[in-house]
Amino acid sequence: MNMKNVKKKIEFKGLINTISLVGILSLILFSGCSKKPEGKKGAEKGSVTEAAVASYVAPGDMDEYYLFYSGGHSGNVFIAGIPSMRHIATIPVFAPYSSTGYGFDRETKEMLGEFTWGDVHHPSLSETNGNYDGRWLFVNDNANNRMARIDLRDFKTKQILGPIPNVSGYHGGAFVTPNTEYILAASRFSIPLPKGTYAPIEQYATAYKGVVAGIAVDPKTGEMSVGWQILMPPFNYDLGDAGKGPSYGWAFWTSYNSERATGKLEVTSTQKDRDYIAAVNWKAAEQAIQDGKFKMMAGVKVIDPKEVPGLVYLIPCSKSPHGVDVSPDGKYIIGSGKLQSITTAFNMEKILTAIQNKDFTGEEDGIPVLNYDAVKDAEVNVGLGPLHTQFDDKGYAYTSLYVESAVAKWKLGTWEVVDKIPISYNIGHLAAAEGDTMSPKGKYLVALNKLSHGRHLSVGTSQPESSQLIDLSGEKMKLLYDAFTEPEPHYAQIIKADKLKPIEVYKKEDNKHAEAIWDVKDTKIEQSENHVTVKMVAVRSSFEPWRIEVNQDDLVTIHLTNIEQTTDMLHGFGLNEYNINVVVDPGETKTIEFVASKPGVHPFYCTNFCSALHQEMQGYLLVKPKSSVSTGMVR
Repeated sequence: MNMKNVKKKIEFKGLINTISLVGILSLILFSGCSKKPEGKKGAEKGSVTEAAVASYVAPGDMDEYYLFYSGGHSGNVFIAGIPSMRHIATIPVFAPYSSTGYGFDRETKEMLGEFTWGDVHHPSLSETNGNYDGRWLFVNDNANNRMARIDLRDFKTKQILGPIPNVSGYHGGAFVTPNTEYILAASRFSIPLPKGTYAPIEQYATAYKGVVAGIAVDPKTGEMSVGWQILMPPFNYDLGDAGKGPSYGWAFWTSYNSERATGKLEVTSTQKDRDYIAAVNWKAAEQAIQDGKFKMMAGVKVIDPKEVPGLVYLIPCSKSPHGVDVSPDGKYIIGSGKLQSITTAFNMEKILTAIQNKDFTGEEDGIPVLNYDAVKDAEVNVGLGPLHTQFDDKGYAYTSLYVESAVAKWKLGTWEVVDKIPISYNIGHLAAAEGDTMSPKGKYLVALNKLSHGRHLSVGTSQPESSQLIDLSGEKMKLLYDAFTEPEPHYAQIIKADKLKPIEVYKKEDNKHAEAIWDVKDTKIEQSENHVTVKMVAVRSSFEPWRIEVNQDDLVTIHLTNIEQTTDMLHGFGLNEYNINVVVDPGETKTIEFVASKPGVHPFYCTNFCSALHQEMQGYLLVKPKSSVSTGMVR
């Protein structure tokens, strides 16, 4: 191509983007002069333009970061771009999702098992040397005690592990160690173990147990398996983080209800001034497994910390702690108690010294309790209801304040609170750009808020969640954008877009499905007793074969290959009144299996728009009723 023409095209695109941006700014400035609706508090004049420019991504341009955030009880993971905050895609994980056909083909049905929902809480990107490497995303299921792995080459769920034995309420995950050796796991609910054991609730303090664990990850394939589990006192284990640098080899979990209480926990579990952070030496756990210092429980290797000294220690922390977060350099362990106004910075060097000196103040079920004053560096008065902390690249920490509906910015080392920004409303988690790694990027922070309180067009009684984009580039934090999503993003991670290398087509040579075919001449229909097997292809704009004849109650197996090799050329397979919709991406093969229980003629069609003749892409399943079969009518 002539380079002069290329230059003209680039200049033209730049001109168009400039005109678009100028137009938007003109509208913003003009609207700023108009009267605001009564009862609605708008941003101050002058800041609106800055916020619009900072979050503006021109049509056709790409965001700088991916935002992965949990979909809570939807069972999904949501993806947005930053700074635009535009929703890009939904990744189904623990629940069927008809938009992509997840849970309708044989492979994903088997992966989901008996469950049709899950409660996704904490997405966790795989790491190498303490930084995101863009390979996998792990997410936990708080409801059914499962862990899932999403492959970031194609953004699809590839493995679901669980229900994990002995873990009840998998809330304390899915946080990874610095080289993705393990995914952390912990029980939110203590129960008698193994699962299925009965003990009256009056024996809670002695007969019930918690569990913390490491889910092992194969470094090449990402395949997950249970590595080790540790029996713990019957507390409620909440959130975790993995050590790095000087704290590498350690894992940390917050816990509440050190009272070992039952009943109305908002009263009974808040009687003490402090609860605990559990510090687990996972290197020692590995060694204990190698040395045979474990017992098998429900098919899993379980360690009793009373029999392995040096494995677990308890660090006193502010009442009812939620988040525990390790600073980028691994030096500080930050614990926040949501019922107090302080965030505590514990020093890892002091923790190791206290362990060496046996500077303990007690024990819980044989686990030593470290001397609080000996291991803390500072109590930072951040504000009301501190929950979680993230970090930037300039040595600052950012703590969410649920009760105060704010984010506090404070300096590591000097412990000075330097800024605070109000949030709308009742912030839970927060995520800074790569803000839980060894190399945070700063620049952006997303507040994941529990309530939206009408900061959007009314959609009736079920309100969306609010996520707010905050600029961290200056001394003062600035609110840039309000975004809304379905319930309920508990946690999120933000990764630089250029770290991901997704594919958009499955190349023919990479499709290893045993039943894949690539030419119309290879399509076939085979019958074996009451089983009909179909090898089918989908290509613009037809299915081959387009006619399938079976007898009522036959088992029908269709191996469908989308032989397209062009980006975005997806095909769907929707079968009328059989509750089946499968979407097959370019170059992909999926297996559809069902019993042809309904007699008659049932059309099937492409559910994903694919061409000008999309409407013509259809076929027929002809199911002969049992009466016809019994009279000897031929197929």
